[in-house]
Amino acid sequence: MRSHRFYTPINLAIDATMELPPEAAHHCTQVLRYKVDDPLTLFNGDGFNYSATISEINKKQCSVKISEKKNPKNESPLKIHLLQGIARGDKMEFIIQKAVELGVTEITPVFTQRSNVRLDEKRLEKKRLHWNKTIISACEQSGRAIIPKLNMAVPLNQIKKLDFASIYLEPEATKCFSSLEPAGQVNIVIGPEGGFSDDDLSHLNRIGFDGVRIGPRILRTETAGLSAVSILQSHFGDLR
Repeated sequence: MRSHRFYTPINLAIDATMELPPEAAHHCTQVLRYKVDDPLTLFNGDGFNYSATISEINKKQCSVKISEKKNPKNESPLKIHLLQGIARGDKMEFIIQKAVELGVTEITPVFTQRSNVRLDEKRLEKKRLHWNKTIISACEQSGRAIIPKLNMAVPLNQIKKLDFASIYLEPEATKCFSSLEPAGQVNIVIGPEGGFSDDDLSHLNRIGFDGVRIGPRILRTETAGLSAVSILQSHFGDLR
């Protein structure tokens, strides 16, 4: 049978027998109907997959025995920090999910002048927890064993000069991706549905970001960032 992957935020070690956290135990036994001696794979974000088998199921509890530790070796050599203008509805979740699948290493939600999303502190924290679950779920699905970092949301005008190559996507920019110099890490800012304001662009230019465009068409925010990440991975990463 197929061995599903489960995120478990606990220490994992070869030959250890341990109880799965409640959420993973429920998914394993109640949703997927796993039985004793069935195989599964665990990861906790340390960069390794841990092969295990179910040793005991007792009501809502599930214990496993770990037998092997492997490095999946599927992290891109290019580190991409995506600073994404916060999008409305389910778009933000979609962007985060696909960006993780494409190999980004860090995500920062960004409020811009034209952002149509207004969140108070309580709602923003609820969103952050939901986005983090989206990241973990995308890692489970894509086979990644290192969990991308999710930063706190920030206003664009509070972003400071960052290390490494820094760009923003802008339809009227003159520079294109083929003109970029090879880099091991890239920071890329994507605007929201309404695009960047003049003040946004002035701030980004002032802190050393360069504008880059993708072809002759204007892309939606949920298309723009994912297209840019794909192009960067193709040029300097591991998409071939």
